Amino acid sequence: MWIKKTKLLSFWTVILLVSLVGGVASAVSAIPETTNIVADIVEKVSPAVVNIDTLKMATYRSPLAPFFSDPFFRRFFEGIVPEERQVPIKGLGTGFVFRSDGYILTNEHVVSGADEIKVTFLDGREFEGKVIGSDTLTDIAVVKIEAQGLPTISLGDSDAARVGEWIIAIGNPYGLSHTVTVGVLSAKGRPIAAGDSGQEYENFLQTDAAINPGNSGGPLLNLEGEAIGINTAILPYAQGIGFAIPINMAKSILDQLITEGRVIRAWLGVVIQNLTPEMAEKFGLKEAEGALVADISPDSPAEKAGIKRGDVILKVDGIETPDIKTLQQTIRSHRPGDVVDVEIWRDGKVITLKVTLAELEESISVLPVTEKIDLGLEVGEITPDLVDRYALREKSGVVIVGIKAGGPADDAGLRPGDVILEVNREEIKNLKDWEAAISEIEPGETVLLLISRAGQTYFVPLKAEEPQS
Repeated sequence: MWIKKTKLLSFWTVILLVSLVGGVASAVSAIPETTNIVADIVEKVSPAVVNIDTLKMATYRSPLAPFFSDPFFRRFFEGIVPEERQVPIKGLGTGFVFRSDGYILTNEHVVSGADEIKVTFLDGREFEGKVIGSDTLTDIAVVKIEAQGLPTISLGDSDAARVGEWIIAIGNPYGLSHTVTVGVLSAKGRPIAAGDSGQEYENFLQTDAAINPGNSGGPLLNLEGEAIGINTAILPYAQGIGFAIPINMAKSILDQLITEGRVIRAWLGVVIQNLTPEMAEKFGLKEAEGALVADISPDSPAEKAGIKRGDVILKVDGIETPDIKTLQQTIRSHRPGDVVDVEIWRDGKVITLKVTLAELEESISVLPVTEKIDLGLEVGEITPDLVDRYALREKSGVVIVGIKAGGPADDAGLRPGDVILEVNREEIKNLKDWEAAISEIEPGETVLLLISRAGQTYFVPLKAEEPQS
């Protein structure tokens, strides 16, 4: 009996092995003989990818320069140690040709302030480049070289790109010409802060394809060989996280960069933030939709038209603006001088104001959309001592002097030196006003604070907690 079972088991084992071998053979036969799609794309587009080397002259002041003002020391150093000298600073980046008559896309920060620009192709040809248009708000620049019949890369549709699809990056990392890396599109619509200025750029593409210094300005390609982005930034403290400017953003401003040398944008002149459900309730709105006006720029179109802090912008020329992004896009679709109807919610009513848009002359900073109750903060009167300590500009209100770790104020991003101007839309002039306003709030309620920080104001909702004994 045992022998029969053994024979039966051996029979089924053989059948299983034959099936597995057949399945593997079938799978192998299904694999194409050539799977070099990435290599094919790289071979096709690489002639249009260029290295960009820049040179700018900086003035270096000798550490001994202070002694040159003294005649006694000057006679020792004069003619031996120069007081100032010009020092060349080299930079490198990447770009790609998008028009055969010599037009190249790259990052604005790659060519910013450059005195000389050298463009080098894969075949070794070198050209002198000239910036004909740049835009700091999008970090996009167009460089022109005198050449015709150049190879180009087609501009794709970044809106149609899907998270998870394969992408290819080509660039000049650390001077290693035409380096190819592959990854996937990790995410879309990422806001990131870049550079020492902390300028926040919106709507970036995120990828895990390796991007390093020198890749900036190079193309991010789909498997059709089309540029869907311009590689531009990495997070130095992370691995496998790089960012690219969506190519549709570049396409929307290319004509202006080429013809005007810059992007002419309309300007409303408001600092805005998205509404939360708690904030919407405080403003008497049923839904958390609209752009909340946190501050008004002096002498701006908004101020001239009568828009006030605390207004909620619902529509612009009939187009609903449920959030910051939509409002910004709607305003940017207009030209300076356009008159638009701005529909706002104010004190429980909808009113419409006519606003004549002006030109955005420079980058406007964007705010981070950062007793019997406990808000997790301590406040004090504005005194000369606190004015000096926190460099305060406000004459009235109460200043935050302490934050409890893990409390509501800490979670909301408040910090010592912030000045509270309003509580639940009621003006706070001093500590007495603050105490009166707080006395009316019960644990569990949402408190809407108007905060002033570094001269700008914004609204912050806090959930009032039960005091801990």
